[in-house]
Amino acid sequence: MIKKILVANRGEIAVRVMRSCYEMGIRTVAVYSEADRTSPHVSYADEAECIGPAPSMESYLNIDKIINAAHKHKVDAIHPGYGFLSENADFAERCEKEGFIFIGPKPGTMRQMGDKIQARAHIAAAGLPVVPGTPNGLRSAEEALSACRKIGYPVILKASMGGGGKGMRVARNDEEVGTFYEAAKSEALSAFGDGTVYAEKYVEAPHHIEFQILGDKHGNVIHLFDRECSVQRRHQKIVEESPSPFLDDQLRQEMGATAVAAAKAVGYIGAGTVEFLVDNQKHFYFLEMNTRLQVEHPITEEVCGIDLVKLQISIADGQKIPYRQTDIHQRGHAIECRICAEDTDNDFRPSPGLIRQLIEPQGMGIRLDAAVYQGYEIPVHYDPMIGKLIVWAVERRYAIERMRRALYEYKITGLTTNIHYLRRLIDVPQFKQGRYDTTFIEANRSRLTPRKGYRNDAENMAIIAAYIDYLMRFEENNAETPTGTKQDDTALSRWRAFGLQKGVLRV
Repeated sequence: MIKKILVANRGEIAVRVMRSCYEMGIRTVAVYSEADRTSPHVSYADEAECIGPAPSMESYLNIDKIINAAHKHKVDAIHPGYGFLSENADFAERCEKEGFIFIGPKPGTMRQMGDKIQARAHIAAAGLPVVPGTPNGLRSAEEALSACRKIGYPVILKASMGGGGKGMRVARNDEEVGTFYEAAKSEALSAFGDGTVYAEKYVEAPHHIEFQILGDKHGNVIHLFDRECSVQRRHQKIVEESPSPFLDDQLRQEMGATAVAAAKAVGYIGAGTVEFLVDNQKHFYFLEMNTRLQVEHPITEEVCGIDLVKLQISIADGQKIPYRQTDIHQRGHAIECRICAEDTDNDFRPSPGLIRQLIEPQGMGIRLDAAVYQGYEIPVHYDPMIGKLIVWAVERRYAIERMRRALYEYKITGLTTNIHYLRRLIDVPQFKQGRYDTTFIEANRSRLTPRKGYRNDAENMAIIAAYIDYLMRFEENNAETPTGTKQDDTALSRWRAFGLQKGVLRV
C-alpha cells in the first residue's frame, strides 16, 4: 500500500498532487532546485530534498538525483506531475527497477505513445482514424518535399518526440518545405534530443478536442468526456473549457468510444489524454496521446466531480477504477485560463520577477491552482505559468460571466502578466458564442491588441486615487498658511499634468 510519495516536480502541479495525498493520508516528499528554496511546494510537503542547481538538467531532469532522494526518504511511489520527466519512459523504467511505483503508464506504453510516428501506427492498426501522413521519419529535405507533394498542401512538419508546439512548422508550398524541415528538425533536436520529423496533412481551421481517459491494471478503461482546447497561440493552449461547445451528443459519444478503444489498443494504465483534430464537417482524427496528467485536468474534475490525482494513485496501487462508464456524467460548465508571467504585447515574452502585490479572486465556483505568494519571485529558469484560474457554473454563459469577474478581481503587480489579455479574449463575440477553432487568436489579433496608450486598471486607479487624495488635502489646507499666504499650486499642477499624460484625466 502506498504510504509515502515523492513528487518529482515543482510549482502548482506539485502542490496540486500533494493536496490529494494529504486528503488520502499519504505523506509527501518535495524535491527542489536551489532556485526553488522558497517555493510553496517545498513548505507544503512533509519532507523536502534539494536536488541541485537551478538548470533543469541539473535538478528536475536529473534522474539519478531524484532516485537518490526517493531512496533517502524511503518513499513507496513517485508522481511525475506534468512536464519534466512525466513522459520519460527511461525514468519510469528506472523507478520500477529501483523498487518504486511509478504513478503513470508502463514504460513500453510511454515509448509507443511518446513517439508520434509509432503512436499513429498503433492507432491506425487498431482501425481508428488518423490524419494522412508519412509512416516513418523523414531523412532529408528532398524526401520531405516528395512526401509533402504526395500528401498535398498544406502540410505540417512535426517532431516525432515531445510536444508543446515545439518542432512544428506548416508548409503551404514547395519553397517552404526545405526551410521548415530544417527548422523543425533543429528545434526538435534542441528541445527533445531527437531530431526525427515526419509530415502530416494540415487540417485547416480544426477544433483541438481531447478526451480524458483512465485505465487500470485489471483491463478496465473509461473516459471522462471532452475538453475544448482550440484557443492556442503557436500550438500552445491558453484557454480550455469542458464540455466543448462544438460537439453534439452523438459526436461526443462516438469520440469517447474511440478514445477508449485507442487506450485499450495499447493496454493503457493510469490517467492519460487522447487528442483529436475535428474539422468543420465534424470528421475527427487521432492526433496524439499524452501519457500523463494534463495541465487542464481541473476542468474535467469540476464537471465530473472526480479527483483525477486520487484515481491515479489508487490505480498505481493496484485498485480497480471505482466507476463504470455509465456512472460518469458532465455537470455544468468549466473554463480554465492559464495565468502566465509574460508580456502579451511583446510577442508573449516571459516576464519573470518579484510579485509585489497579489489579490486572488474568490467566491462561488472559483478554483485557483497556483503556488505563488506576495513577495515570491517567479524564477527565470522555468515555465512562466503562475497558475490556473478555473471557474464552474451551471451553464456556459454563466461560466463566462464568472470568469470575467474572477479575472477582474485578480491583481498581480511587480511583473507583467497575461490577465488583461485574457479579459479581452473572453469578451470576443466569437468566443462568447462558442464559434471558434484553432485560428481564433490569429483571426482576432486586432481585438486582442490593446488600444494605443492603454494602461492597466491597477495603475489607472492608483493614479486617480493619489490625485483625489491630494485634492482633498489641498482643499483642507488651501485657505491660508500660518504666514497668511496661499499655498503654491505647483504640486497640484504637476499631478494634473501627470494624470493628463497617462490618459487617466481629461482637460
